[in-house]
Amino acid sequence: MEAEKTMNDFGVELIRQIRALDQFGNWSRISDEELLIKKYVKTKEDLKAIPLIADIDEMLTNDIKMIYKAIALAFERKTGVVCNVIMEMSHEGFGRCAVIADRICIVDKYFKDAHRFGFRTYEALFEDGDKHLANAIATYEQYKPCNKQG
Repeated sequence: MEAEKTMNDFGVELIRQIRALDQFGNWSRISDEELLIKKYVKTKEDLKAIPLIADIDEMLTNDIKMIYKAIALAFERKTGVVCNVIMEMSHEGFGRCAVIADRICIVDKYFKDAHRFGFRTYEALFEDGDKHLANAIATYEQYKPCNKQG
């Protein structure tokens, strides 16, 4: 897999998630970078084309959840602790996503206007994923002693 050579832990897991869901091979001819840009990068022009008030489609909801699944899997590989991703999204694009490890919520993200979800650049996607992963590990380490009680 070409992604494993150049991407960070989050990026590798995200590509693995996307490729695993490609059961018919529709994306097999597309490079990892092109695929991530197509799914997650939105320019100013792209955002102008999206209405301010609209319903979110199921594909976009799954793409958003895939980012948090990638964070959870990268966390699992680094720490050995199993995670669960919980996401609730209204049809209007308001919702919440949480990643839970043991009994500790390591990522908690609220969404408003999720139908406009995206990143300005390819690099911003990885920076955001790295930031969430680093914060998740720090949060888990901070509250791990509390998890052993009770």
